[in-house]
Amino acid sequence: AMPQTQQAEKSIVPGSMLPIRTVADLTGINPVTLRAWERRYNLITPQRTPKGHRLYTENDVELIKQVLDFLDQGISISQVKPLLEQAPSQQQAAPFAEAGEVWKRYQQTMLSAVEKFDENVLDSTYNDALSLYPVDVVNQRLVAPLLRIIGERWKEREVGIAEEHFFSVYLRNKLGARIHHLNQRSRGPLLILACLPGEYHEIGLLLFALATVNFGYRVLILGSNTPLDQIPHVLKKRPCDGIVLSGSARPSRGLFESELPVLVKQCPIPIFIGGRTAAKHQQKIADAGAICLGESISSGLKSMGQRLKGGS
Repeated sequence: AMPQTQQAEKSIVPGSMLPIRTVADLTGINPVTLRAWERRYNLITPQRTPKGHRLYTENDVELIKQVLDFLDQGISISQVKPLLEQAPSQQQAAPFAEAGEVWKRYQQTMLSAVEKFDENVLDSTYNDALSLYPVDVVNQRLVAPLLRIIGERWKEREVGIAEEHFFSVYLRNKLGARIHHLNQRSRGPLLILACLPGEYHEIGLLLFALATVNFGYRVLILGSNTPLDQIPHVLKKRPCDGIVLSGSARPSRGLFESELPVLVKQCPIPIFIGGRTAAKHQQKIADAGAICLGESISSGLKSMGQRLKGGS
């Protein structure tokens, strides 16, 4: 349902060979990860042009999609090749006891780095995960659990507040840099991303923004605690294709009853609401004329893509 994917699908000719950039657009997997799967795990072996550029077949694209299905189930990349070599009936029944182990190891290494305030180890571990796994899988299985653990235990630890601040600042810088880099290269629909009024934690919004730019959208991020009446003014200066508002805190009084309906009337583009607040107030959001994306980044992206299909 994503814009770049649609473009790539139109250009695919049966029996044709596809360059790595097209395959990245078709599958949502960046070229760095595709090369790492080939080099470190011998998962996909593309053909090469005389100059050494990789070329992939339709079968390779199908295989990559199969790999993605396994990774979505929490299976580690090192377990995928043996599973692909089994018959489909055995794949379904295969015991995935080790599935979560790789993520526990990543979590423990990053948690230990936070406790030592060691940014180098924190960064190299996070980079390793991002080089091997799709960004939404890393968000869901590594970053979100870490945020939860660090956020829940800060009261019990002597330097808990400092640890939480250290990790939040690191993530904000890291996500911001990646978003900025991908945003400059993208030509997809432009979205305004902002936290709902009263929401001061913007990491959830940045995680969604990273997944969004990874799929070829462009983003204009307004950050935490954004008054809704500011958004129409922004749109006048910079026309956009959609608005995504995110929050996990309790909504401010009158937000869904009066402020959101006013915004919907003023804006001729779809307004999406995501995060824990959205999951808890689906009916109010629908009544206001906005679209609920829920808490899951990947399913939120899918519903947003379906709604914006053909837009921009």
